[in-house]
Amino acid sequence: MLSIKFICVGKMKEAFFTDAVSEYQKRLTGYCRLTIEEIPETRLPVNPSDAEIQAALSKEADGIEMRIPRGALIIAMCIEGKALDSLQLARFMQLCATQGKNRLCFIIGGSLGLHDRVKKAAKISLSMSKMTFPHHLARVMLLEQIYRGFKISEGSKYHK
Repeated sequence: MLSIKFICVGKMKEAFFTDAVSEYQKRLTGYCRLTIEEIPETRLPVNPSDAEIQAALSKEADGIEMRIPRGALIIAMCIEGKALDSLQLARFMQLCATQGKNRLCFIIGGSLGLHDRVKKAAKISLSMSKMTFPHHLARVMLLEQIYRGFKISEGSKYHK
């Protein structure tokens, strides 16, 4: 069974996001061991300098790196990453399982994205879309796509 960990910058506050995350956590229990860890998003002034932004991203990267499980395949979610469709994501997860890469660690940055250090540590960078989404919505969307990937792999009608 795959072990999937999400490391997310920022705490979920809105009930509609937390409800959606809870629903997909429940749905995924039969398919994988899922854990989600949140690290605080660094607060910045209204008009931060580039140096302040880089310092904030570096601090968040420190928190992320401490939480990456040993031996995990690191997947950074970032806009410049590779876009996969649902079938490709399902095949990717199947391939990981068959190749013995049974620990996947998805990293979702905060509103400023991810520090380059985290992106370079990732084996794979994936993009949800060229569009920009709130990072809390990206968490829900990724959970749904992982659930969809498992349903595709089992031949379910969930994916139409």
